[in-house]
Amino acid sequence: MKIIVIDGQGGNIGKQLVKSIKDEFKDVYVRAIGTNSTATANMLKGGADEAATGENAFIVGCREADVIVGPIGIAVADALLGEVSPKMAKALGQSSAVKILIPLNKCDVLVPGVSDKSTSELLSDAVRMIRDIM
Repeated sequence: MKIIVIDGQGGNIGKQLVKSIKDEFKDVYVRAIGTNSTATANMLKGGADEAATGENAFIVGCREADVIVGPIGIAVADALLGEVSPKMAKALGQSSAVKILIPLNKCDVLVPGVSDKSTSELLSDAVRMIRDIM
């Protein structure tokens, strides 16, 4: 199973996701895709098996993934302070991969009910969803 973790800005959510996934599933392959080099570098520090940066890497990753995990902003054109292009959002939306999107209230994307859970609880939920898929 190929799990793709996508993040932007500082990559801290992606780094935590990669670490949690690798801790939970020792033999799973995780590719990190950053919308910028800082995000990519941080996800590599989290233990990703490989990583790439930018729009084309994002589009190719969406095409190859079995599961895509990241903050909800990766599905919205112009989100993450403009780091997600319309082509990237379209590639994610058209991907046949299972998408696990962390509902963070940032970058003008607001999700009702999110305030009830901390970021760490949301990330734990995401890892549980991956376990259910596997």
